[in-house]
Amino acid sequence: MIKQILAPFHFKKIPFQLDSSHGEKKRAANTSQTLQRLWQYVSLKKVTLSIVGIIVMTSSILSLLGPYIVGMAIDDFIVLKEASGFSTVLFQLVLVYTSYALFIFLQNFLMVDIAQSTVHHMRADLFKQFHALPISYFDTHHHGELMSRLTNDIDNVNTTLNQSVIQMFQSITTLLGTVIVMLLLSPLLTLITFTIIPLLWIGMRWITKRTGPLYKIQQNDLGEMNGFTEEAFSGLEVIKTFSQEQAMIDSFNETNKNLLQSSFWAQTYAGFIPKVMNLLNFLSFGMIALVGGLLAIKGYITVGVIVIFIEYARQFTRPLNDLANQFNTVLSAIAGAERVFQVFDEPSEAENERDHINITDTNGLVEVNHLSFSYGQTPILEDISFTARPGEFIAFIGHTGAGKTTLINILSRFIQYDAGSIQLDGIELSSITRQSLRANMSFVLQDSFLFQASILDNIRYGKLDATKEEVIEACKAANAHEFITHLPEGYDTILDETKITISQGQKQLLAIARAFIAKPKILILDEATSNIDTITEIAIQSALQRLMKGRTSFVIAHRLNTIQHADQIIMLQHGKIIEQGTHQELMQQKGLYYNNMQS
Repeated sequence: MIKQILAPFHFKKIPFQLDSSHGEKKRAANTSQTLQRLWQYVSLKKVTLSIVGIIVMTSSILSLLGPYIVGMAIDDFIVLKEASGFSTVLFQLVLVYTSYALFIFLQNFLMVDIAQSTVHHMRADLFKQFHALPISYFDTHHHGELMSRLTNDIDNVNTTLNQSVIQMFQSITTLLGTVIVMLLLSPLLTLITFTIIPLLWIGMRWITKRTGPLYKIQQNDLGEMNGFTEEAFSGLEVIKTFSQEQAMIDSFNETNKNLLQSSFWAQTYAGFIPKVMNLLNFLSFGMIALVGGLLAIKGYITVGVIVIFIEYARQFTRPLNDLANQFNTVLSAIAGAERVFQVFDEPSEAENERDHINITDTNGLVEVNHLSFSYGQTPILEDISFTARPGEFIAFIGHTGAGKTTLINILSRFIQYDAGSIQLDGIELSSITRQSLRANMSFVLQDSFLFQASILDNIRYGKLDATKEEVIEACKAANAHEFITHLPEGYDTILDETKITISQGQKQLLAIARAFIAKPKILILDEATSNIDTITEIAIQSALQRLMKGRTSFVIAHRLNTIQHADQIIMLQHGKIIEQGTHQELMQQKGLYYNNMQS
Protein backbone atom coordinates (compact mmCIF):
# COMPACT_ATOMS: atom_id res chain seq x y z
CA MET A 1 0.00 0.00 0.00
CA ILE A 2 2.81 2.43 0.93
CA LYS A 3 4.65 1.64 -2.30
CA GLN A 4 1.50 2.44 -4.27
CA ILE A 5 1.14 5.81 -2.52
CA LEU A 6 4.78 6.76 -3.11
CA ALA A 7 4.95 5.33 -6.64
CA PRO A 8 4.30 8.66 -8.44
CA PHE A 9 7.38 10.16 -6.78
CA HIS A 10 9.78 7.45 -8.07
CA PHE A 11 12.06 7.82 -5.06
CA LYS A 12 15.58 6.53 -5.36
CA LYS A 13 17.43 4.57 -2.74
CA ILE A 14 18.20 6.74 0.28
CA PRO A 15 21.56 8.38 -0.48
CA PHE A 16 22.98 8.16 3.07
CA GLN A 17 22.93 4.38 2.99
CA LEU A 18 26.02 4.60 0.78
CA ASP A 19 27.99 6.47 3.48
CA SER A 20 30.61 4.54 5.41
CA SER A 21 31.46 4.89 9.08
CA HIS A 22 34.63 6.65 7.99
CA GLY A 23 32.50 9.26 6.21
CA GLU A 24 30.41 9.69 9.34
CA LYS A 25 33.50 10.49 11.41
CA LYS A 26 34.60 13.00 8.82
CA ARG A 27 31.19 14.68 8.97
CA ALA A 28 31.38 14.99 12.76
CA ALA A 29 34.83 16.61 12.54
CA ASN A 30 33.56 19.11 9.98
CA THR A 31 30.56 19.84 12.17
CA SER A 32 32.77 20.65 15.15
CA GLN A 33 34.97 22.92 13.05
CA THR A 34 31.94 24.66 11.55
CA LEU A 35 30.49 25.32 15.01
CA GLN A 36 33.79 26.81 16.16
CA ARG A 37 33.86 29.14 13.17
CA LEU A 38 30.22 30.11 13.71
CA TRP A 39 31.04 30.96 17.31
CA GLN A 40 33.59 33.51 16.09
CA TYR A 41 30.70 35.44 14.54
CA VAL A 42 28.21 34.92 17.37
CA SER A 43 30.78 35.99 19.98
CA LEU A 44 30.92 39.45 18.44
CA LYS A 45 27.88 40.11 20.65
CA LYS A 46 29.32 38.69 23.88
CA VAL A 47 27.68 41.25 26.17
CA THR A 48 24.23 40.76 24.67
CA LEU A 49 24.76 37.01 24.72
CA SER A 50 25.61 37.15 28.45
CA ILE A 51 22.44 39.13 29.16
CA VAL A 52 20.42 36.56 27.21
CA GLY A 53 22.01 33.80 29.31
CA ILE A 54 20.93 35.49 32.55
CA ILE A 55 17.41 36.04 31.22
CA VAL A 56 17.15 32.41 30.08
CA MET A 57 18.16 31.11 33.51
CA THR A 58 15.67 33.46 35.19
CA SER A 59 12.83 32.40 32.88
CA SER A 60 13.72 28.73 33.49
CA ILE A 61 13.48 29.26 37.26
CA LEU A 62 10.10 30.94 36.81
CA SER A 63 8.88 28.02 34.66
CA LEU A 64 9.81 25.66 37.52
CA LEU A 65 8.25 27.87 40.19
CA GLY A 66 4.77 27.88 38.62
CA PRO A 67 4.03 24.12 38.92
CA TYR A 68 5.46 24.08 42.46
CA ILE A 69 3.04 26.81 43.56
CA VAL A 70 0.15 24.88 41.98
CA GLY A 71 1.12 21.68 43.84
CA MET A 72 1.44 23.47 47.16
CA ALA A 73 -1.94 25.12 46.56
CA ILE A 74 -3.51 21.68 46.10
CA ASP A 75 -2.07 20.33 49.35
CA ASP A 76 -2.52 23.47 51.47
CA PHE A 77 -5.85 24.75 50.17
CA ILE A 78 -7.79 22.46 47.81
CA VAL A 79 -7.32 19.15 49.69
CA LEU A 80 -7.91 20.89 53.03
CA LYS A 81 -10.79 22.94 51.53
CA GLU A 82 -9.19 26.08 52.93
CA ALA A 83 -10.10 29.32 51.11
CA SER A 84 -8.22 31.77 53.33
CA GLY A 85 -5.02 32.90 51.58
CA PHE A 86 -5.94 31.16 48.32
CA SER A 87 -6.22 34.53 46.52
CA THR A 88 -2.60 35.29 47.48
CA VAL A 89 -1.50 32.07 45.79
CA LEU A 90 -3.44 33.02 42.66
CA PHE A 91 -1.75 36.42 42.66
CA GLN A 92 1.65 34.72 42.96
CA LEU A 93 0.82 32.51 40.00
CA VAL A 94 -0.23 35.50 37.87
CA LEU A 95 2.95 37.34 38.84
CA VAL A 96 5.18 34.34 38.03
CA TYR A 97 3.65 33.62 34.63
CA THR A 98 3.49 37.32 33.66
CA SER A 99 7.16 37.71 34.54
CA TYR A 100 7.92 34.53 32.63
CA ALA A 101 6.20 35.91 29.50
CA LEU A 102 8.10 39.20 29.83
CA PHE A 103 11.47 37.46 30.10
CA ILE A 104 10.65 35.25 27.10
CA PHE A 105 9.90 38.37 25.05
CA LEU A 106 13.18 40.01 26.13
CA GLN A 107 15.30 36.97 25.35
CA ASN A 108 13.73 36.61 21.91
CA PHE A 109 14.19 40.32 21.22
CA LEU A 110 17.88 40.22 22.15
CA MET A 111 18.48 36.97 20.29
CA VAL A 112 17.15 38.55 17.10
CA ASP A 113 19.82 41.23 17.51
CA ILE A 114 22.53 38.57 17.93
CA ALA A 115 21.27 36.55 14.95
CA GLN A 116 21.05 39.57 12.64
CA SER A 117 24.52 40.75 13.66
CA THR A 118 25.94 37.30 12.97
CA VAL A 119 24.45 36.87 9.50
CA HIS A 120 25.21 40.51 8.67
CA HIS A 121 28.93 39.94 9.20
CA MET A 122 28.80 36.53 7.48
CA ARG A 123 27.15 38.00 4.38
CA ALA A 124 29.61 40.89 4.30
CA ASP A 125 32.60 38.54 4.60
CA LEU A 126 31.22 36.13 2.00
CA PHE A 127 30.55 38.93 -0.49
CA LYS A 128 34.05 40.28 0.14
CA GLN A 129 35.48 36.78 -0.40
CA PHE A 130 33.63 36.46 -3.72
CA HIS A 131 35.48 39.55 -4.93
CA ALA A 132 38.81 38.22 -3.67
CA LEU A 133 38.56 34.91 -5.53
CA PRO A 134 40.18 34.44 -8.93
CA ILE A 135 37.98 34.53 -12.01
CA SER A 136 38.80 30.88 -12.66
CA TYR A 137 36.77 29.97 -9.55
CA PHE A 138 33.61 31.44 -11.06
CA ASP A 139 34.26 29.59 -14.31
CA THR A 140 33.90 26.30 -12.43
CA HIS A 141 30.91 27.15 -10.20
CA HIS A 142 27.32 28.01 -11.15
CA HIS A 143 26.55 31.61 -10.27
CA GLY A 144 23.10 30.65 -8.95
CA GLU A 145 24.67 28.02 -6.69
CA LEU A 146 27.02 30.65 -5.25
CA MET A 147 24.08 33.01 -4.76
CA SER A 148 22.34 30.22 -2.86
CA ARG A 149 25.19 30.24 -0.34
CA LEU A 150 24.79 34.00 0.12
CA THR A 151 21.02 33.76 0.59
CA ASN A 152 19.57 30.33 1.47
CA ASP A 153 22.49 28.93 3.45
CA ILE A 154 23.00 32.07 5.53
CA ASP A 155 19.23 32.37 6.03
CA ASN A 156 19.33 28.88 7.56
CA VAL A 157 21.91 30.13 10.05
CA ASN A 158 19.73 33.16 10.79
CA THR A 159 16.63 31.02 11.43
CA THR A 160 18.54 28.68 13.71
CA LEU A 161 20.03 31.50 15.79
CA ASN A 162 16.65 33.26 16.02
CA GLN A 163 14.74 30.18 17.13
CA SER A 164 16.70 27.02 17.76
CA VAL A 165 19.77 28.14 19.72
CA ILE A 166 17.88 30.10 22.36
CA GLN A 167 15.31 27.33 22.64
CA MET A 168 18.03 24.71 23.06
CA PHE A 169 19.78 26.79 25.74
CA GLN A 170 16.52 27.30 27.58
CA SER A 171 15.68 23.60 27.27
CA ILE A 172 19.01 22.57 28.77
CA THR A 173 18.64 25.05 31.67
CA THR A 174 15.06 23.96 32.33
CA LEU A 175 16.07 20.32 32.13
CA LEU A 176 18.81 20.70 34.75
CA GLY A 177 16.55 22.65 37.11
CA THR A 178 13.74 20.14 36.67
CA VAL A 179 15.97 17.18 37.50
CA ILE A 180 17.21 18.86 40.71
CA VAL A 181 13.68 19.65 41.96
CA MET A 182 12.39 16.17 40.99
CA LEU A 183 15.17 14.51 43.00
CA LEU A 184 14.27 16.62 46.03
CA LEU A 185 10.57 15.69 45.74
CA SER A 186 10.87 11.96 45.04
CA PRO A 187 14.01 10.06 44.03
CA LEU A 188 11.90 7.02 43.13
CA LEU A 189 9.61 8.86 40.72
CA THR A 190 12.67 10.62 39.30
CA LEU A 191 14.27 7.26 38.61
CA ILE A 192 11.10 6.11 36.84
CA THR A 193 11.13 9.26 34.70
CA PHE A 194 14.77 8.59 33.76
CA THR A 195 13.88 5.23 32.27
CA ILE A 196 12.90 6.93 29.03
CA ILE A 197 16.41 8.36 28.52
CA PRO A 198 18.03 5.15 27.11
CA LEU A 199 15.08 4.71 24.75
CA LEU A 200 15.31 8.35 23.73
CA TRP A 201 19.08 8.08 23.13
CA ILE A 202 18.67 5.02 20.91
CA GLY A 203 15.87 6.62 18.90
CA MET A 204 17.69 9.94 18.50
CA ARG A 205 20.93 8.28 17.45
CA TRP A 206 19.10 6.26 14.79
CA ILE A 207 17.32 9.35 13.43
CA THR A 208 20.12 11.94 13.52
CA LYS A 209 22.55 9.50 11.92
CA ARG A 210 20.32 9.79 8.86
CA THR A 211 19.08 13.36 8.97
CA GLY A 212 22.57 14.94 9.11
CA PRO A 213 23.78 13.63 5.71
CA LEU A 214 20.34 14.18 4.21
CA TYR A 215 20.28 17.86 5.17
CA LYS A 216 23.66 18.28 3.45
CA ILE A 217 22.30 16.61 0.30
CA GLN A 218 19.20 18.82 0.49
CA GLN A 219 21.31 22.02 0.67
CA ASN A 220 23.48 20.87 -2.25
CA ASP A 221 20.39 20.04 -4.33
CA LEU A 222 18.93 23.46 -3.51
CA GLY A 223 22.14 25.11 -4.70
CA GLU A 224 22.06 23.07 -7.91
CA MET A 225 18.47 24.12 -8.60
CA ASN A 226 19.29 27.80 -7.99
CA GLY A 227 22.27 27.52 -10.34
CA PHE A 228 20.15 25.89 -13.05
CA THR A 229 17.40 28.50 -12.65
CA GLU A 230 19.87 31.40 -12.90
CA GLU A 231 21.35 29.91 -16.07
CA ALA A 232 17.89 29.33 -17.56
CA PHE A 233 16.86 32.95 -16.98
CA SER A 234 20.16 34.25 -18.39
CA GLY A 235 19.76 32.15 -21.54
CA LEU A 236 16.01 32.59 -21.95
CA GLU A 237 16.36 34.34 -25.31
CA VAL A 238 18.48 31.48 -26.71
CA ILE A 239 16.04 28.91 -25.31
CA LYS A 240 13.10 30.55 -27.04
CA THR A 241 15.04 31.18 -30.25
CA PHE A 242 15.72 27.45 -30.66
CA SER A 243 12.31 26.40 -29.27
CA GLN A 244 13.89 24.41 -26.44
CA GLU A 245 11.40 25.42 -23.78
CA GLN A 246 10.19 21.87 -23.19
CA ALA A 247 13.73 20.51 -22.98
CA MET A 248 14.59 23.09 -20.32
CA ILE A 249 11.37 22.35 -18.45
CA ASP A 250 12.24 18.65 -18.48
CA SER A 251 15.76 19.39 -17.20
CA PHE A 252 14.37 21.63 -14.47
CA ASN A 253 11.86 18.96 -13.46
CA GLU A 254 14.73 16.48 -13.09
CA THR A 255 16.69 18.91 -10.90
CA ASN A 256 13.55 19.78 -8.95
CA LYS A 257 12.84 16.07 -8.51
CA ASN A 258 16.28 15.55 -6.92
CA LEU A 259 15.51 18.35 -4.45
CA LEU A 260 12.10 16.78 -3.78
CA GLN A 261 13.71 13.44 -2.97
CA SER A 262 16.37 14.78 -0.62
CA SER A 263 13.89 17.14 1.10
CA PHE A 264 11.30 14.38 1.44
CA TRP A 265 13.66 11.99 3.18
CA ALA A 266 15.22 14.69 5.36
CA GLN A 267 11.83 15.93 6.55
CA THR A 268 10.44 12.41 6.87
CA TYR A 269 13.17 11.25 9.22
CA ALA A 270 13.07 14.55 11.11
CA GLY A 271 9.32 14.02 11.55
CA PHE A 272 9.95 10.79 13.45
CA ILE A 273 11.32 12.75 16.41
CA PRO A 274 8.08 14.27 17.80
CA LYS A 275 6.29 10.93 17.30
CA VAL A 276 8.93 9.07 19.30
CA MET A 277 8.90 11.77 21.99
CA ASN A 278 5.10 11.68 22.34
CA LEU A 279 5.17 7.91 22.75
CA LEU A 280 7.83 8.16 25.46
CA ASN A 281 5.89 10.99 27.15
CA PHE A 282 2.74 8.90 27.41
CA LEU A 283 4.78 5.99 28.76
CA SER A 284 6.43 8.20 31.37
CA PHE A 285 3.16 9.84 32.50
CA GLY A 286 1.49 6.45 32.85
CA MET A 287 4.27 5.06 35.02
CA ILE A 288 4.37 8.19 37.22
CA ALA A 289 0.60 8.14 37.70
CA LEU A 290 0.64 4.43 38.58
CA VAL A 291 3.57 4.47 41.01
CA GLY A 292 2.73 7.93 42.38
CA GLY A 293 -0.85 6.85 43.06
CA LEU A 294 0.35 3.82 45.04
CA LEU A 295 2.75 5.99 47.06
CA ALA A 296 -0.01 8.53 47.76
CA ILE A 297 -2.41 5.80 48.93
CA LYS A 298 0.23 4.56 51.38
CA GLY A 299 0.89 8.11 52.55
CA TYR A 300 4.47 8.46 51.35
CA ILE A 301 3.67 11.50 49.20
CA THR A 302 0.77 13.90 48.82
CA VAL A 303 -1.57 14.44 45.87
CA GLY A 304 0.02 17.84 45.35
CA VAL A 305 3.44 16.23 44.95
CA ILE A 306 2.02 13.89 42.27
CA VAL A 307 0.56 16.87 40.39
CA ILE A 308 3.87 18.75 40.69
CA PHE A 309 5.78 15.69 39.58
CA ILE A 310 3.58 15.04 36.55
CA GLU A 311 4.03 18.66 35.48
CA TYR A 312 7.78 18.43 36.07
CA ALA A 313 7.88 15.18 34.15
CA ARG A 314 6.20 17.03 31.31
CA GLN A 315 8.82 19.77 31.67
CA PHE A 316 11.50 17.08 31.72
CA THR A 317 10.35 15.49 28.47
CA ARG A 318 9.39 18.76 26.77
CA PRO A 319 12.98 20.13 26.77
CA LEU A 320 14.13 16.76 25.48
CA ASN A 321 11.48 16.99 22.77
CA ASP A 322 12.52 20.56 21.95
CA LEU A 323 16.19 19.59 21.86
CA ALA A 324 15.40 16.70 19.53
CA ASN A 325 13.32 18.88 17.19
CA GLN A 326 15.76 21.79 17.15
CA PHE A 327 18.72 19.49 16.65
CA ASN A 328 17.55 18.79 13.10
CA THR A 329 17.21 22.51 12.42
CA VAL A 330 20.72 23.03 13.76
CA LEU A 331 22.02 20.25 11.49
CA SER A 332 20.47 22.02 8.51
CA ALA A 333 22.07 25.32 9.55
CA ILE A 334 25.45 23.64 10.05
CA ALA A 335 25.21 22.15 6.56
CA GLY A 336 24.53 25.64 5.19
CA ALA A 337 27.29 27.26 7.23
CA GLU A 338 29.73 24.60 6.10
CA ARG A 339 28.99 25.48 2.46
CA VAL A 340 29.63 29.15 3.26
CA PHE A 341 32.94 28.38 4.96
CA GLN A 342 33.97 26.27 1.98
CA VAL A 343 34.02 29.50 -0.03
CA PHE A 344 36.03 31.20 2.72
CA ASP A 345 38.61 28.40 2.47
CA GLU A 346 39.17 28.94 -1.23
CA PRO A 347 42.54 30.65 -1.85
CA SER A 348 42.11 34.30 -2.82
CA GLU A 349 44.03 36.10 -5.53
CA ALA A 350 46.02 38.10 -3.00
CA GLU A 351 46.70 35.17 -0.65
CA ASN A 352 50.13 34.40 -2.09
CA GLU A 353 51.01 37.96 -3.10
CA ARG A 354 52.36 39.35 0.17
CA ASP A 355 55.89 39.54 -1.26
CA HIS A 356 54.75 40.72 -4.68
CA ILE A 357 55.46 44.12 -6.17
CA ASN A 358 52.88 46.91 -6.21
CA ILE A 359 53.36 49.06 -9.29
CA THR A 360 51.99 52.59 -9.35
CA ASP A 361 52.80 53.35 -12.97
CA THR A 362 54.09 51.61 -16.09
CA ASN A 363 55.61 52.55 -19.41
CA GLY A 364 53.73 49.71 -21.09
CA LEU A 365 56.74 47.68 -22.30
CA VAL A 366 55.60 44.03 -22.46
CA GLU A 367 58.04 41.25 -23.36
CA VAL A 368 56.71 37.72 -23.86
CA ASN A 369 59.31 34.94 -24.15
CA HIS A 370 58.58 31.27 -24.93
CA LEU A 371 55.20 31.36 -23.20
CA SER A 372 53.28 28.07 -22.83
CA PHE A 373 49.98 27.19 -21.19
CA SER A 374 47.82 24.06 -20.94
CA TYR A 375 44.38 23.19 -19.62
CA GLY A 376 45.17 19.96 -17.84
CA GLN A 377 46.91 17.78 -20.41
CA THR A 378 45.65 19.83 -23.37
CA PRO A 379 48.18 22.37 -24.75
CA ILE A 380 46.56 25.75 -25.50
CA LEU A 381 49.57 28.00 -26.12
CA GLU A 382 53.04 26.84 -27.15
CA ASP A 383 56.29 28.84 -27.36
CA ILE A 384 54.71 32.31 -27.77
CA SER A 385 57.21 35.17 -28.06
CA PHE A 386 56.75 38.85 -28.98
CA THR A 387 57.53 42.33 -27.66
CA ALA A 388 55.04 45.18 -27.31
CA ARG A 389 56.82 48.52 -26.96
CA PRO A 390 55.20 51.44 -25.13
CA GLY A 391 52.29 52.85 -27.12
CA GLU A 392 52.24 50.04 -29.72
CA PHE A 393 49.09 48.48 -31.15
CA ILE A 394 49.32 44.67 -31.08
CA ALA A 395 46.59 42.71 -32.87
CA PHE A 396 45.87 39.01 -32.30
CA ILE A 397 44.04 37.18 -35.08
CA GLY A 398 43.15 33.58 -35.75
CA HIS A 399 40.28 31.14 -35.93
CA THR A 400 38.12 30.26 -32.91
CA GLY A 401 40.14 28.16 -30.49
CA ALA A 402 43.48 29.50 -31.70
CA GLY A 403 44.30 30.80 -28.17
CA LYS A 404 43.64 34.55 -28.54
CA THR A 405 41.40 34.93 -25.49
CA THR A 406 43.66 32.69 -23.39
CA LEU A 407 46.64 34.88 -24.25
CA ILE A 408 44.71 38.01 -23.26
CA ASN A 409 43.65 36.35 -19.97
CA ILE A 410 47.28 35.51 -19.22
CA LEU A 411 48.40 39.10 -19.91
CA SER A 412 45.65 40.26 -17.52
CA ARG A 413 46.71 37.63 -14.93
CA PHE A 414 43.26 36.09 -14.88
CA ILE A 415 45.07 32.78 -15.38
CA GLN A 416 48.68 31.80 -14.68
CA TYR A 417 50.97 30.56 -17.45
CA ASP A 418 52.85 27.25 -17.12
CA ALA A 419 56.22 28.07 -18.65
CA GLY A 420 58.13 30.94 -20.20
CA SER A 421 58.26 34.55 -19.11
CA ILE A 422 56.23 37.76 -19.36
CA GLN A 423 57.90 40.97 -18.25
CA LEU A 424 56.33 44.39 -17.77
CA ASP A 425 58.99 47.13 -17.81
CA GLY A 426 61.53 44.44 -16.96
CA ILE A 427 59.50 43.05 -14.00
CA GLU A 428 58.21 39.47 -14.17
CA LEU A 429 54.42 39.68 -14.52
CA SER A 430 53.81 36.89 -11.98
CA SER A 431 55.67 38.92 -9.31
CA ILE A 432 53.34 41.93 -9.68
CA THR A 433 50.17 42.05 -7.59
CA ARG A 434 47.07 41.56 -9.69
CA GLN A 435 45.34 44.58 -8.21
CA SER A 436 48.14 47.02 -9.03
CA LEU A 437 48.56 45.49 -12.50
CA ARG A 438 44.89 45.86 -13.38
CA ALA A 439 44.85 49.39 -11.96
CA ASN A 440 47.05 50.26 -14.96
CA MET A 441 44.82 48.41 -17.44
CA SER A 442 41.39 48.91 -18.98
CA PHE A 443 39.18 46.50 -20.88
CA VAL A 444 36.65 46.96 -23.65
CA LEU A 445 35.05 43.63 -24.48
CA GLN A 446 32.56 42.45 -27.09
CA ASP A 447 29.74 42.25 -24.57
CA SER A 448 30.21 45.22 -22.28
CA PHE A 449 28.53 44.89 -18.91
CA LEU A 450 26.68 47.90 -17.52
CA PHE A 451 25.29 48.11 -14.01
CA GLN A 452 21.70 49.03 -13.22
CA ALA A 453 22.69 52.55 -12.24
CA SER A 454 22.90 55.95 -13.87
CA ILE A 455 25.08 56.50 -16.94
CA LEU A 456 27.16 58.87 -14.81
CA ASP A 457 27.87 56.17 -12.21
CA ASN A 458 28.56 53.52 -14.86
CA ILE A 459 31.26 55.65 -16.45
CA ARG A 460 32.65 56.66 -13.05
CA TYR A 461 33.31 52.97 -12.45
CA GLY A 462 36.61 53.61 -14.26
CA LYS A 463 37.44 56.36 -11.75
CA LEU A 464 35.12 56.61 -8.77
CA ASP A 465 36.12 60.18 -7.81
CA ALA A 466 35.70 61.60 -11.31
CA THR A 467 33.76 64.85 -11.59
CA LYS A 468 30.78 65.19 -13.90
CA GLU A 469 32.87 67.43 -16.16
CA GLU A 470 35.48 64.66 -16.48
CA VAL A 471 32.74 62.17 -17.33
CA ILE A 472 31.32 64.44 -20.02
CA GLU A 473 34.80 64.98 -21.47
CA ALA A 474 35.37 61.20 -21.60
CA CYS A 475 32.00 60.67 -23.28
CA LYS A 476 32.79 63.29 -25.91
CA ALA A 477 36.08 61.52 -26.65
CA ALA A 478 34.18 58.22 -26.90
CA ASN A 479 31.53 59.68 -29.27
CA ALA A 480 28.87 58.90 -26.63
CA HIS A 481 27.91 62.42 -25.50
CA GLU A 482 25.42 63.08 -28.28
CA PHE A 483 23.19 60.04 -27.74
CA ILE A 484 23.37 60.48 -23.94
CA THR A 485 21.99 64.02 -24.17
CA HIS A 486 18.96 62.68 -26.06
CA LEU A 487 18.04 60.25 -23.27
CA PRO A 488 15.15 61.22 -20.93
CA GLU A 489 17.41 62.29 -18.02
CA GLY A 490 20.73 62.62 -19.82
CA TYR A 491 23.67 61.47 -17.70
CA ASP A 492 21.32 60.74 -14.79
CA THR A 493 19.35 58.20 -16.84
CA ILE A 494 19.15 54.85 -14.99
CA LEU A 495 20.14 51.92 -17.23
CA ASP A 496 17.21 49.66 -16.42
CA GLU A 497 16.29 47.32 -19.28
CA THR A 498 12.66 47.22 -18.11
CA LYS A 499 12.35 51.00 -18.56
CA ILE A 500 14.95 52.08 -21.11
CA THR A 501 16.82 50.21 -23.81
CA ILE A 502 20.07 51.26 -25.45
CA SER A 503 21.67 49.49 -28.39
CA GLN A 504 24.71 47.24 -28.28
CA GLY A 505 26.72 49.92 -30.07
CA GLN A 506 25.73 52.52 -27.48
CA LYS A 507 26.79 50.15 -24.72
CA GLN A 508 30.18 49.83 -26.37
CA LEU A 509 30.56 53.60 -26.54
CA LEU A 510 29.82 53.83 -22.82
CA ALA A 511 32.40 51.11 -22.17
CA ILE A 512 34.96 53.08 -24.18
CA ALA A 513 34.12 56.21 -22.17
CA ARG A 514 34.63 54.20 -18.97
CA ALA A 515 38.06 53.14 -20.25
CA PHE A 516 38.88 56.74 -21.22
CA ILE A 517 38.22 58.08 -17.75
CA ALA A 518 40.45 55.43 -16.16
CA LYS A 519 43.43 56.73 -18.16
CA PRO A 520 45.20 53.37 -18.34
CA LYS A 521 48.65 52.68 -19.74
CA ILE A 522 47.63 49.28 -21.17
CA LEU A 523 44.44 48.49 -23.09
CA ILE A 524 42.83 45.09 -23.64
CA LEU A 525 40.30 45.21 -26.48
CA ASP A 526 38.11 42.40 -27.74
CA GLU A 527 37.09 44.16 -30.94
CA ALA A 528 33.85 45.91 -30.14
CA THR A 529 32.41 46.27 -33.65
CA SER A 530 30.95 42.81 -34.24
CA ASN A 531 27.26 42.89 -35.20
CA ILE A 532 27.25 46.72 -35.21
CA ASP A 533 25.78 48.86 -37.99
CA THR A 534 28.20 50.76 -40.23
CA ILE A 535 27.54 54.24 -38.80
CA THR A 536 27.97 53.06 -35.21
CA GLU A 537 31.06 51.08 -36.21
CA ILE A 538 32.66 54.24 -37.59
CA ALA A 539 31.92 56.06 -34.33
CA ILE A 540 33.35 53.19 -32.27
CA GLN A 541 36.48 52.88 -34.43
CA SER A 542 37.08 56.62 -34.18
CA ALA A 543 36.68 56.49 -30.39
CA LEU A 544 38.97 53.44 -30.12
CA GLN A 545 41.70 55.16 -32.12
CA ARG A 546 41.64 58.11 -29.72
CA LEU A 547 41.59 55.76 -26.75
CA MET A 548 44.56 53.70 -28.00
CA LYS A 549 46.74 56.72 -28.79
CA GLY A 550 49.87 56.65 -26.62
CA ARG A 551 48.83 53.43 -24.90
CA THR A 552 50.08 49.86 -25.30
CA SER A 553 47.05 48.10 -26.77
CA PHE A 554 46.32 44.40 -27.21
CA VAL A 555 43.41 43.81 -29.55
CA ILE A 556 41.60 40.61 -30.46
CA ALA A 557 40.57 41.30 -34.05
CA HIS A 558 37.59 39.67 -35.74
CA ARG A 559 37.63 41.91 -38.80
CA LEU A 560 40.98 42.14 -40.57
CA ASN A 561 40.21 45.53 -42.09
CA THR A 562 40.22 47.10 -38.60
CA ILE A 563 43.85 46.20 -37.80
CA GLN A 564 45.76 47.22 -40.91
CA HIS A 565 47.42 50.05 -39.00
CA ALA A 566 48.60 47.77 -36.16
CA ASP A 567 52.28 47.93 -35.21
CA GLN A 568 52.27 44.13 -35.00
CA ILE A 569 49.79 41.56 -36.24
CA ILE A 570 50.19 38.15 -34.56
CA MET A 571 48.39 35.28 -36.25
CA LEU A 572 47.68 32.28 -34.03
CA GLN A 573 46.76 28.77 -35.06
CA HIS A 574 46.35 25.86 -32.64
CA GLY A 575 48.11 27.85 -29.93
CA LYS A 576 51.18 28.72 -31.98
CA ILE A 577 52.31 31.88 -33.79
CA ILE A 578 52.33 31.07 -37.50
CA GLU A 579 52.75 34.61 -38.87
CA GLN A 580 53.91 37.86 -37.30
CA GLY A 581 54.57 41.37 -38.61
CA THR A 582 52.95 44.52 -39.91
CA HIS A 583 50.14 44.48 -42.47
CA GLN A 584 52.56 45.27 -45.30
CA GLU A 585 55.05 42.60 -44.18
CA LEU A 586 52.38 39.90 -43.95
CA MET A 587 50.91 40.85 -47.30
CA GLN A 588 54.36 40.51 -48.88
CA GLN A 589 54.79 37.04 -47.36
CA LYS A 590 51.61 35.93 -49.19
CA GLY A 591 50.81 33.42 -46.49
CA LEU A 592 47.58 32.67 -44.61
CA TYR A 593 47.03 36.33 -43.68
CA TYR A 594 47.37 37.34 -47.32
CA ASN A 595 44.88 34.65 -48.38
CA ASN A 596 42.37 35.77 -45.75
CA MET A 597 42.64 39.39 -46.88
CA GLN A 598 42.04 38.37 -50.48
CA SER A 599 38.98 36.25 -49.66
